[in-house]
Amino acid sequence: MNEVTLYILQFPREVQVILNKIREIILSQAPEIEEHIAYGMPAYKLNKKPLIYYAAFKNHIGLYASPSGHEAFREKLSKYKQGKGSVQFPFNQPIPFDLILELVRFKVKENKKLL
Repeated sequence: MNEVTLYILQFPREVQVILNKIREIILSQAPEIEEHIAYGMPAYKLNKKPLIYYAAFKNHIGLYASPSGHEAFREKLSKYKQGKGSVQFPFNQPIPFDLILELVRFKVKENKKLL
């Protein structure tokens, strides 16, 4: 088992389902994405540059797509609590997997210098 799998397994089953779905979204976008743990959470690199991080907390999932990802999706993320490079998806609302996919696709293109 790798570190990310162990990270996910420490949470209740319903949170594991969400974390695994986010993981699948990220890994599906580029075969060369590197997966590891950084800052105590699942972290992904592409072309040796940070791509995206995510973490589970008591009441939400935190997603960290650096300031550029959050800036590009400012309007779509506006209904969620945010920091400079973070957004919180509360468990009491549906997790916006389609939006997460859009964000990941944006970051992949950015990291591949296609934007």
